[in-house]
Amino acid sequence: MAPVIKSAELPGKVVLPYVEQGDVSGVPVLFLHAIADSWHAFERLLPHLPGYIHAIALTQRGHGDASRPEVGYRPRDFAADLLVFMDILQLEAAVIIGGSSGGIIARRFAIDHPERTLGLVLLGSPFTLKDKPGPQELWNSIISKMTDPVDPRMVREFAEDTLAQPVPQDFLEMLVQENLKVPARVWKATFKGLMEDDSSEELNKIRAPTLIIWGDRDAFLPLSDQKALTEAISCSQFVVYPGGGHAFYWEEPVRVASDIVAFIEEIAD
Repeated sequence: MAPVIKSAELPGKVVLPYVEQGDVSGVPVLFLHAIADSWHAFERLLPHLPGYIHAIALTQRGHGDASRPEVGYRPRDFAADLLVFMDILQLEAAVIIGGSSGGIIARRFAIDHPERTLGLVLLGSPFTLKDKPGPQELWNSIISKMTDPVDPRMVREFAEDTLAQPVPQDFLEMLVQENLKVPARVWKATFKGLMEDDSSEELNKIRAPTLIIWGDRDAFLPLSDQKALTEAISCSQFVVYPGGGHAFYWEEPVRVASDIVAFIEEIAD
């Protein structure tokens, strides 16, 4: 069944587009994209989920075709949006899946709202960006200097650097175009919020079963980062994709979908 594109209006007239597929009485599974992406980041993965899973991928504020308010781009703000979004859709609880930096938002939600979190899946998500030289260098050299219109060459290089395996060219081009919809101020505010996030100090509060997946050719996250993440979340399991890049869920959507389904079935038993 093809996903249906819808939208939800949050307080303050913040409109979030989302796609929804599967049995609405099935296990709710919410997908959160990374900085600059949109729901399209999961476009290759969604078709491989079975119909009995109620899958929803949303575009977060400031991104894609969502509203672009002046403020509200910290992980805590995105997580608060997710809570309201779930209330609007009348979802009591869900499995929360975050790709890359979307995982920081997902785990913030799991920390703040354990009763609404059935499970947590972190796809190439960092342990922390706070006080790390790599993100600080990226901020100093590129992100902090961004202006509108955003440089397409920079965006394309940013997307390509997340890959270790080829993906369809039209899919990559679509992602680049989605990234270019994000104003420079949203890039800056979102990245700054991620760098200042201190939720790594609260990961021991997560009680939801957690699946952590990492590609061993990730150009951004070393194995030590993922080991720290796994050790901090006591109820977690860690899976390595040999040859996978940072955005392995773009590269290997069939495998990722299969592992997500197996995880959901495991925690549902």
